[in-house]
Amino acid sequence: MSHYAVEIDPTNLNTSHGQVIDLLGDAHRVLDVGCWAGDLGRLLIERGCRVSGFELDPTAAAIAAEHLESVVVGDLDSAPLSGHFEAGSFDAIIFADVLEHIMDPVGVLADSVRLLAPGGRIVISIPNVTHGSLRLALLQGRWRTTDTGLLDRTHIRFFSRDSLLQMVADAGLVTTELRGTTADPLGVEVDVDPGDLPPGVLAWVRTRPDALVYQFQLAVRPAREGEVPTEPELVVGKDPRWVRPGPSAEGFMTAAWRAELVERDRVIGLESTAETATAEARRLRGVEKRLRSRVAELEQAAQQEPAPSTVRRTAGRVRRRLRRR
Repeated sequence: MSHYAVEIDPTNLNTSHGQVIDLLGDAHRVLDVGCWAGDLGRLLIERGCRVSGFELDPTAAAIAAEHLESVVVGDLDSAPLSGHFEAGSFDAIIFADVLEHIMDPVGVLADSVRLLAPGGRIVISIPNVTHGSLRLALLQGRWRTTDTGLLDRTHIRFFSRDSLLQMVADAGLVTTELRGTTADPLGVEVDVDPGDLPPGVLAWVRTRPDALVYQFQLAVRPAREGEVPTEPELVVGKDPRWVRPGPSAEGFMTAAWRAELVERDRVIGLESTAETATAEARRLRGVEKRLRSRVAELEQAAQQEPAPSTVRRTAGRVRRRLRRR
């Protein structure tokens, strides 16, 4: 199913393959759905696994068959996976960058449970449609498909964290582990023009939930009777604080960060001026209140007895001062 060809580094947990391998745990009998030419399967075999494959492309499947225990050519949209393998024959089934390419991922997941041995698991890797690059691209009215990546032109399904977990639950499965690989919004293949973004938008998007998660990886298992699914904590392969943009975007981001710092300092200065003005206004209101009180006292004294010239002069000065305010 997959058209991706990459070098696999099992030690790099900020790659989907690295996370998938880690999530397999001690699984021995593995089915790689969408195995392509068998790159992942060969690595798992080197680690002691018995690996079978399922692949749509017959040319890629023929290459994989030279290394894997068995490879079946088939289409998940036309026939169930369980029709090609014996029930209970796998400790783990991998759907790495596959479910977004098929019409009924819920049905495929539910059907694949039949192939799991007791205690078995399904491992999934899937792109995140809420990644910051797509948020920024949509702000600019861009949705340009590519050969690979988040907007692979063969994707027919798109998943956020919520919709992904809901798909798993709808298939009668429970998510036991939730992982993510991270990438900066300006460090991936999505078409974004950083120079056309309003001030502050990039920094804001980078702080939104899941905006730095490029792909999700999950380990799931069949739900037990009466079990209520809970969402596990997301564990990322690389701390988002250390995720950097691509080389072509570094200059823009540096300039943007500097501009934001200048704007922040300007706002802080305005806030400080406003605070000073507010304090002065409070002081003047206090002075006015005291003066009005003094005028009232003087007027009351003048009404009770003939006001001496000093009282009249004082009241006059106070009234003039209040009028000037």
